[in-house]
Amino acid sequence: MKTVIQIVLIVAAIILAYLIYQSVERPILFEKAKDERYDATVQRLKDIRKAQLAFKDVNGRFTGDWDTLITFVKQDSLPLVRKIGMLTDSMIEAGVTEEVAIKKGLIIRDTIKVGVLDTLFGRSYPIEDIKMIPVQDTVAEFHLGATVLTTGSGIKVPVFEAKAHNNTILKNLDKQLVINLNDQRRTNDKYPGLKVGSLTETNNNAGNWE
Repeated sequence: MKTVIQIVLIVAAIILAYLIYQSVERPILFEKAKDERYDATVQRLKDIRKAQLAFKDVNGRFTGDWDTLITFVKQDSLPLVRKIGMLTDSMIEAGVTEEVAIKKGLIIRDTIKVGVLDTLFGRSYPIEDIKMIPVQDTVAEFHLGATVLTTGSGIKVPVFEAKAHNNTILKNLDKQLVINLNDQRRTNDKYPGLKVGSLTETNNNAGNWE
């Protein structure tokens, strides 16, 4: 009888130790996986912001359409000022301005067109994937939007927003811990996920991780 009780106590102790281990290990493993997915998602959002800013430089606005943005990066070009030579001390002392030096051919300043893809990311960058949330075994796009806000002083400001919800970024991770994280973000009036830019305020295209 004593042996049976001892066995029961040993099993109970093992189970208790396992439960304690799990209670400690679960959030550690969750945080590690979350950080890895967040890092990849933040990098993708930074790339989206870079593409949007280039689009705005050329078109004077942002776009809320993925096909338009991707086609722009693949096919359009950006102006680049080519600079060869510079004013020397003797030119400056002689009162030669940059405009005069250019006319005389002493220095070169002209504008050339360079491909957006090459300039921003490099030719090998998989631009078609820029819209996809970078989570393995998940096929989901960032939500993209663009609009124009009017400030209190009447100034119209183009804005854009790209975002991904935690439910997608953290898919297949501990569901309860994802729920807890989302609740915590909402309690603090923060978006439960990662986003860059805003459709409701002019935040200088900032990311909510910054």
